[in-house]
Amino acid sequence: MKVALVAFDGVQALDVAGPLDVFAEANSSLAESQRYQVCLVGRQAGSVSCSNGMQLSVQFGYAEPDVQYDLILVAGGPHLPDVQPPSDFLAWLRRQAQGAARFGSVCNGTFLLGHAGLLDGKKVTTHWAVASRLAEEFPLACVQPDSIFIRDGRLFTSAGVTAGIDLCLSLVSEDWGHEMAVRIAKQLVVYIRREGGQSQYSPFLAAGQESDPIVGKVHQYVRDHIADTLSIEQLASAVSVSRRTFSRMFAKYAKVTPSTFVEQIRVDTARKLLEDSDAPLKTVAFQCGFHNATHMRMTFSRRLNVTPQQYRQRFRGEAGAPA
Repeated sequence: MKVALVAFDGVQALDVAGPLDVFAEANSSLAESQRYQVCLVGRQAGSVSCSNGMQLSVQFGYAEPDVQYDLILVAGGPHLPDVQPPSDFLAWLRRQAQGAARFGSVCNGTFLLGHAGLLDGKKVTTHWAVASRLAEEFPLACVQPDSIFIRDGRLFTSAGVTAGIDLCLSLVSEDWGHEMAVRIAKQLVVYIRREGGQSQYSPFLAAGQESDPIVGKVHQYVRDHIADTLSIEQLASAVSVSRRTFSRMFAKYAKVTPSTFVEQIRVDTARKLLEDSDAPLKTVAFQCGFHNATHMRMTFSRRLNVTPQQYRQRFRGEAGAPA
C-alpha cells in the first residue's frame, strides 16, 4: 500500500513522526508484499524544517511524476491555518483524494483539505484551538471539535498532534485487525483508544467570548462568586441591565446561554483545582459551585467524557494524592 505524508516547512514534527512510527511497527509484522510503502511528499524533493527545528528528508515533490497513492495524509503545523496554498498543489491534492482509497489529515492539516474543497458535506475534526476557525472558513464542513478522530467515508481527520497516532492505529486496525493495532499501541506505549474527547485538553472559554464588555464583566463576576448559586437576575444585576437586555446581549456575543456559560466556568475552575491541588472531590465541588461531588462528576462526564477522578489522574500525575 502506497502512503503519502504531506510535509512542508514549518510542519509539526510529531504530525509526521507519529504516523511514520505506527506504519513502521505494522511493517515489522507484515510480509514484504503487504507492507505500507510510506514516503514524504512536499513542494519539492529535499529537506523541510519542522516547527521545532528538526530537518526532514522529503523524497518527492508533488509536481513530480504523478504516482497515485492509496492513502494520503496531510500533516499540520502551527502556522498552517494562515497559509494560502498554491493552486497547483490543491489541484494535485484533489486528484490524489479522488483516486485514493482513503485520505485525510493530522491536526490542522484539515485546512489544506478545506482549501481543496474536500471537506464539503463531511464530518471532520481538527485541533481544538482552531476548530471554530475551521468551521468559519469552511462552513460546508460539519466540524466536530471534541472528537479525537473521525471517519466519514474515505475521509479521516484527527485532532491535535498526537491524535495522528490514534488515527493511524485505526487505519491499521481496519487493514489488519484489532489485535495488530493493540500490539502496536503497546509497543509505542499509547492507548489503543483514548477515553474522552479533546475538551479535556482545552479550556472551554475562548478569548473571543470575552471580547464584549458585558460578557467580560459576567465572566469576572462568576469567577468572583463561583461557589454561589447564580441566577440570570443576579448576572443581569451585576452588569446593570435588565434581564431581557442581558439575555439578548449575552446570546449575541457569548454564543451560549448564561447557564451554559456559568457551567463552563465552574468546570474550568474545577479542572484547575484538580490539576493543582490534593483537595478531595467533594471540596472541589463545593468550591466551584456544584451541588455535590455527584453533580460535578455528572457534569464532567457530560462535557469531557471523563470523571473528575480520571481527569485528576491524567493531568495531576504522581504529584497528586488519590481522590
